[in-house]
Amino acid sequence: MKTKNKIIIASISIVALLSAGLLGAGLYFYKVAVVPAPKAFLAGKAKITKKDPLYPAHAWYQKVPKRKWYETSAGGNLKLDANYITASKRTNRTIVIAHGFMNNKDTMFPYAYMFHKLGYNVLIPDARGQGDSQGNYIGYGWPDRLDYLKWIKQVIKKGGPSSQIVMFGTSMGGATTMMVSGIKGVPSQLKAYIEDCGYTSAYEEITYQAKQLYHLPEFPLVPLVSLITKIKDGYSFQEADALKQVRKNTKPMLFIHGAHDKFVPTKMVYPLFHASRGPKQLAIMPGQGHAKSYQNNPKLYTQTVKKFLDKYFK
Repeated sequence: MKTKNKIIIASISIVALLSAGLLGAGLYFYKVAVVPAPKAFLAGKAKITKKDPLYPAHAWYQKVPKRKWYETSAGGNLKLDANYITASKRTNRTIVIAHGFMNNKDTMFPYAYMFHKLGYNVLIPDARGQGDSQGNYIGYGWPDRLDYLKWIKQVIKKGGPSSQIVMFGTSMGGATTMMVSGIKGVPSQLKAYIEDCGYTSAYEEITYQAKQLYHLPEFPLVPLVSLITKIKDGYSFQEADALKQVRKNTKPMLFIHGAHDKFVPTKMVYPLFHASRGPKQLAIMPGQGHAKSYQNNPKLYTQTVKKFLDKYFK
């Protein structure tokens, strides 16, 4: 009897230790994936020299007048921050730009420059928890989609009912753009979407990165971190599903992806493109790297975007 009790106690102890270890691992990877902080797996920002194809955009962004806009997060009281850049010639057309994971409004200068040169007003918010916006977690586009809807409504409020808006985003911002496209009853002034290298879902992207960066399987860590995120921050990785949202879209959408993207793998764009129910276009851009299609070929990128806007944004 004593031996049996010892075995039971030992078994319970082992299970408790394993559970504690798994929970510890879950909390560690929650910090890696969800808490806004410098990430070892993200490349540092290289200095932009005059030889860099991004230099004209960077130099322009440093000097162009910017107005501060503010918004309150959807369903909460976080103060959100944005830069608004007025077009050179008066227009009611505005591009709302969504940035990527652990980026901010200022890192989106190449796209602000491109759209400004094309004649548009530009609004570039910081997503919650990043840049100058308040928050202590990264939303992977899901809570953010409702924040961007509020930004879009603010554009309409300030610009009037004749406002015409396109939402654009890269990487996590691309996924956010697709998540906005699935919101029921978006304002009629929101005419089209452009997404660049967005993922199918946060769950699939984090599962992919767990394998690529840490050689870890999906189970049990990814579901556990998703559960922790749900408890702490109110959403799960499964909910942050761009593929599910884009299936509800009926407005024009341009899908852009680098041909050799290994961070958000290029293969993710195909089910997203096929799922959208509105007019659509797919542009696979030549070159290496993630979210570098503009940098790799600014002329081709700009021509592709302009052609899409000229066709659907009239």
